[in-house]
Amino acid sequence: MDVSPLQVRTLPTAPYADQKPGTSGLRKKTYVFETKQDYLQNFIQSVFSSIDLRDRQGSTLVIGGDGRYLNKSAIEVIVQMAAANGIGRLVIGQNGVMSTPAVSCVIRKIKAIGGIILTASHNPAGPSGDFGIKFNISNGGPAPEAVTDNIFQISKTLEEYAICPDLRVDLSTIGKQSFDLENKFKPFTVEIVDPVESYANMLRNIFDFSVLKEMLSGPNHIKIRLDAMHGVVGPYVKKILCEELGSPANSAINCVPKEDFGGHHADPNLTYAADLVETMKGGEYDFGAAFDGDGDRNMILGKHSFFVNPSDSVAVIAANIFSIPYFQQTGVRGLARSMPTSGALDNVAKATKIQLHETPTGWKSFGNLMDAGKLSLCGEESFGTGSDHIREKDGLWTVLAWLSILATRKQSVEEIMKDHWQKYGRNFFTRYDYEEVDADAAYKMISDLEAVMSDKSFIGQKFSVGEKMYQVQKADNFEYSDPVDGSVSRNQGLRIIFTDGSRIIFRLSGTGSAGATIRLYIDSYEKDPQKMYQDTQDMLAPLVDIALKISQLHQKTGCSGPTVVM
Repeated sequence: MDVSPLQVRTLPTAPYADQKPGTSGLRKKTYVFETKQDYLQNFIQSVFSSIDLRDRQGSTLVIGGDGRYLNKSAIEVIVQMAAANGIGRLVIGQNGVMSTPAVSCVIRKIKAIGGIILTASHNPAGPSGDFGIKFNISNGGPAPEAVTDNIFQISKTLEEYAICPDLRVDLSTIGKQSFDLENKFKPFTVEIVDPVESYANMLRNIFDFSVLKEMLSGPNHIKIRLDAMHGVVGPYVKKILCEELGSPANSAINCVPKEDFGGHHADPNLTYAADLVETMKGGEYDFGAAFDGDGDRNMILGKHSFFVNPSDSVAVIAANIFSIPYFQQTGVRGLARSMPTSGALDNVAKATKIQLHETPTGWKSFGNLMDAGKLSLCGEESFGTGSDHIREKDGLWTVLAWLSILATRKQSVEEIMKDHWQKYGRNFFTRYDYEEVDADAAYKMISDLEAVMSDKSFIGQKFSVGEKMYQVQKADNFEYSDPVDGSVSRNQGLRIIFTDGSRIIFRLSGTGSAGATIRLYIDSYEKDPQKMYQDTQDMLAPLVDIALKISQLHQKTGCSGPTVVM
């Protein structure tokens, strides 16, 4: 239903002396009270309203996005609303672009009240693709549930929003633009910054760039291939890996951010980064990596497309963590993985006697542990790895971590990975994604499965496939009690744990925009050196059969098979 504005109040404004040339000298300050049909405005106003006016007034907020379709137009609205809501200063990446890890870095560096990130992460972009907005708090990490719940409650009852509809900002020119709004909220300043600079400075203090430069551009340099997939990481890769560390310009491909990610799915896995996988198969390159749309996820490949699954990636970094100078200075306070991630990190934690935390998916729990000084390195099986240098997962940081390990050990990716398995054992791991499943069918399948698992007779039940037999030791819906704030996260995923430590996990994922996504995870530990180099899918086939039999996933959802296998 269309409703006319309840009130409009217009005041003259004037530019400050340091306003950039070429911007208009007269602007209007307007409060407009609108309907709830404006979803972007509703969410942004709810975010601002969730912050106490005393904290909000004159504060600094960081804004960046992955460059996808609607990025710039959404930022224009956010700028107008920030001015009307008492924010004193905005720091925005040039052209509205800044990677998610870089936003976290800048929030922490300038001690901003928080940041707004315009991204739908690894989901498709373009006019028919996905668009999303998220709010990060002052620690640089995603807002915790208490904050997001408050924002949601405000959004349900919001009847008005504040905006300066005539305010215009030049996003293309680096520098400061200041405006006198001639009201109680003044001055209002917008600072356009190089999106790479602060982030690159941070990395220089974490890694030994002289060692990396020698490995990438010295007489015996290795050859690398980095695919930015037309997401936000392109400029970062070009400036840091190519210009500063000396890797040839053709080492990096698809480095121009595009509103539709070049028509591709910027999700760094074996399916959607197939071009990189194919290129690496030829053996010309020693190391390969791909990044998602907003720069927080990554995929690591060795020569001949030797695939490092993300669960193994974080485990290898943990086992070689002192190859990174940052950790030589800080030490290691703890390790963590999300619940569906394989137990590869557990093996390292046990051998090194470093405390391990098992958390729900998402970076919020990791951030809590980091802020409390309990966590240094963490990872998720969904191609996300990071440390306490920021409060987001960080794809480019992970690549530099791996390159640091290669420089220290003087081995190939495959050699490092195989040595790791020999020392710690191998967790065979796979993930089946069933995307765009009918939501009702998906929820019913999960509900029915939980009922089966809850039956007392399920514990101890034996399942046989060929020569393999598995006996259920534990079955539950994962629940996490945060050791920092005492909060409890329930219904985080159905787990079936067998007596040999193998696991089957089912989760409904909220990262898709159409229907529901069912994720099936299989994890099985193997310490027999003769079996460590077997094919992952062959090794896990019996457990996959058991999972599909117990859940009746195909029958109940109509799916004939997974959309993506990782």
